[in-house]
Amino acid sequence: MKIAIGNDHAGTAYKFAIVEYLESEGIAVTNYGTNEESSVDYPDFVHPVAKDVHDAKVDFGILICGSGNGVCMTANKYGNVRAGLCWIKEITELARQHNDANVICIPARYTSKPQAIEMVRTFLNTAFEGGRHRNRVEKIPAGL
Repeated sequence: MKIAIGNDHAGTAYKFAIVEYLESEGIAVTNYGTNEESSVDYPDFVHPVAKDVHDAKVDFGILICGSGNGVCMTANKYGNVRAGLCWIKEITELARQHNDANVICIPARYTSKPQAIEMVRTFLNTAFEGGRHRNRVEKIPAGL
């Protein structure tokens, strides 16, 4: 499995903890995030992750910022990206089961590091249910 991860300054510590977890599971990680805690612009770190997911260079993406909203909005500009804002395990499960999310967006200011790792574990181990949800997911792209 291949994962691309990106973060702004609010998510640096979370990114390091998540990468450590992923690598301990034998998962290959491409780090596009900042390694610093000084202020940066989150889109600069989202675009490479979203492009890798869009182009199927990775299986999933992980994005982290303060609220999770900015990274989620940016990632969802890419046609093959279905980024979900997740703040608890149950929302994470539904994002995968019902929405076939391929990017998890984590709000670092509203979750703990252990909670974020548990959400990543859940995200990677939850399958899309398909069925009635497939038709809905296929209607997501705007087709403009």
